[in-house]
Amino acid sequence: MFTGIVEETGEVVGRERTEGGLRLRVSASFCDELSVGQSIAVSGACLTVEGVVPAEPREGGGTAGADENAFELFLSAETVEKTYLGDVAVGDPVNLERALPADGRFDGHFVQGHVDGTAEVVGIEQVGDDWVFSFSLPASMGRYVVAKGSVCVDGISLTVADLRTGEGDGEFDVAIIPETYRLTNLASKSVGDPVHLEVDVVAKYVESLVEGYV
Repeated sequence: MFTGIVEETGEVVGRERTEGGLRLRVSASFCDELSVGQSIAVSGACLTVEGVVPAEPREGGGTAGADENAFELFLSAETVEKTYLGDVAVGDPVNLERALPADGRFDGHFVQGHVDGTAEVVGIEQVGDDWVFSFSLPASMGRYVVAKGSVCVDGISLTVADLRTGEGDGEFDVAIIPETYRLTNLASKSVGDPVHLEVDVVAKYVESLVEGYV
């Protein structure tokens, strides 16, 4: 279980296609605290740490993330198909959050790390010190998203500020404060870039519970 409160952005420092999927290496400041088998959300996708390895050297010398180590992840063919992580390149930033400890503080909303689908950035506007990001909303997810409700975008717990839906795909806006913009990979996003969406799991449970009564 996660909360959608991103700890830091890591950097993809290695990638290797395998017969069964894709292996990624990601740098992070907390690598020495990780152990094999731990869950970690990488831009909203729950993955399993397979090991901690030296960071891949950069071209021209040095390593990504200063002298930080990197952790290794394996993405199955299904994960590659359902997320955009199969397209990330060395040097790309990714949002990182370790699983919530039993005695941890709960600050965001319930996030499972199960990506419901990919969308894209359709608008970015700076308003004073803040930012307004607009994202596409696939029609299949539209019924789970409500104005002022919670949604997870690339692993970030956000509140829907405005919602525009119709018969097909819709769009929604979120307000981004300077700290979130600085701490996450939103600072590197451009219009047209992909993002992962996970809708509020509470909406899914409510739908399941009332299915037989409608």
